[in-house]
Amino acid sequence: MRIACWQAESPRRDGPGLLERIARAAADARAAGAELLVTPEMSTVGYPVRGDVAEDPTAAVAGIAADTGVAIVFGWPRRAHDGVRNAATLVSGTGEVLATYDKAHLYGSVDRSVFTAGGEPVVRAELGGLSVGLLVCYDVEFPEAVRAHALAGTELLVVPTALMRPWEFVAEVLVPARAFESQLHIAYTNWVGARGGLDFCGLTRVVGPHGRVTAGAGGAEELVVADVDPAELAAARATTPYLRDRRPELYRGLVEAAPTAAENRP
Repeated sequence: MRIACWQAESPRRDGPGLLERIARAAADARAAGAELLVTPEMSTVGYPVRGDVAEDPTAAVAGIAADTGVAIVFGWPRRAHDGVRNAATLVSGTGEVLATYDKAHLYGSVDRSVFTAGGEPVVRAELGGLSVGLLVCYDVEFPEAVRAHALAGTELLVVPTALMRPWEFVAEVLVPARAFESQLHIAYTNWVGARGGLDFCGLTRVVGPHGRVTAGAGGAEELVVADVDPAELAAARATTPYLRDRRPELYRGLVEAAPTAAENRP
């Protein structure tokens, strides 16, 4: 499958609206032969979220997907019974909603002052013969979250993000490490520019299951296009058999309840 990641410049008040820009990016993705467009965290409203939560953009983005024939992953503030969720939704190239994931690991006050954490660890859907999973930004920094996707059968893990300076090493080091240790493809898609006192670093990238960057961007707005080959998964898992060799019976308890500092004292 050919995918496109839209590394977007942070929105300006005097600039075109984000839905209009997503439509333009989807048209560019179609022209590049892509079947899927991945956009950054909160791509329909900008990050961090300012003011009141906007109307649900799902119908509008689904219309863009249907018009272009390109599936789209977009970010939006989703109203739930217990608050607002930092959501990422996947719509198909015909405009069908395939999956919605709510960010489970909230980052600092910039998230916690607005959002309620999601509680479903693995959300995925079939698209173009691939199992496509969803995480959002900070989620990918937790190895357990990515490993859960690998064990569930996710082949392409899509991660809309809003990574800011000085944490460039997350894109440069952690994302390739996550792809390598769980042998899956990761599409990590970021903003560039400044907004709300945050300086987004770009570094959007698609990483293969061998931990190598397939395609990436620097620090400007750009459409990153890459081909995702599911056959690479089998080759990577045969070469580096972490999933086969793991022994969960040894560390299940350590993951579920780590000892406190007091319990470690002699």
